[in-house]
Amino acid sequence: MAEAAQGRVQAAVESAVQGLERERIRGMQGAMFRCSARCCEDSTATMQQVQRCIERCHAPLAQAQAIVTAELEHFQDRLSRCTLHCNDKAKDALEAGGAEARVRGQLDACLAACGDDHLRLVPAMAKKMKDSLAALQQ
Repeated sequence: MAEAAQGRVQAAVESAVQGLERERIRGMQGAMFRCSARCCEDSTATMQQVQRCIERCHAPLAQAQAIVTAELEHFQDRLSRCTLHCNDKAKDALEAGGAEARVRGQLDACLAACGDDHLRLVPAMAKKMKDSLAALQQ
């Protein structure tokens, strides 16, 4: 049961990230490459000027990647804390003399609830990333 919830969360997050990549990041990548090509076409620029120009072209994409990475890390941290809480509850129940099969069932139910709770957070996380990326492009 917990594995199914984990799979649903993973699929939802991957779908959200793929959507962001198609809708926002891919366009930013194209703009970065076009901008970088213009830097390289400037025959009067020094090597350092071209390098700085390319770095400026890359900055928005680097910011976008940092936003997505930070949001995904935050989401993963929250999910990890939830699963750790479930594991702690199971350990405490076993130490209190709970039957292993019953504790295993409670652990699975707790982990499934973590997955379901976090599955509901994916759309808001995706919207936050999408809004942040849109703000970068303005």
